Amino acid sequence: MSLDYTDPNAAVNFRDVGLFINLIAGRTLLPERRLLRGGTIKWLQDLAAIGHPRTIFCLQGSADQQHPQICNHHFPIANDIEKYDTSRAEVRTWLRGIVRTVASGTIEFPLYVHCLSGRDRTGIVVAAFLKICGADDDHIVQEYQLSAGAESPDPIRLALAGMQDLTTYFKGVDLAQVRAVLTR
Repeated sequence: MSLDYTDPNAAVNFRDVGLFINLIAGRTLLPERRLLRGGTIKWLQDLAAIGHPRTIFCLQGSADQQHPQICNHHFPIANDIEKYDTSRAEVRTWLRGIVRTVASGTIEFPLYVHCLSGRDRTGIVVAAFLKICGADDDHIVQEYQLSAGAESPDPIRLALAGMQDLTTYFKGVDLAQVRAVLTR
């Protein structure tokens, strides 16, 4: 399946993470319209197509164009690093930086997290957020598999396995603060 990244009216794999994880889990884990995910916004004409975010986390190599009244954060990681292998030091450092930014309490919501397709890098970051918020691994895998191109659960299961002990994995980050920020 070929994804159209250049649609000026939609981002590929766009969705409200709270809405879907709550449906999958059968309980409220995240408020709706708090955490949004999807693909690149490079060609979007109107950010209403991605839920009017107040903060954007760009995980692509090149930063997004700046948008007025939106807080933009850029978290690149080299393409030659296997991001699903969260046991790698480079991936752990990358994820810690992202999670630490949420812990800072300076994020305005809704938060839109994206890479090119809204699946791989985005899936790993969203998986980390969901795990911190208490989602079961099986539910995180189901949420990930809603993305076009995510037919196999193996990559996200590998990512989750690498961050089993959250306190150690995110050493130095106030995970209770992250959870509070994401769930309030």
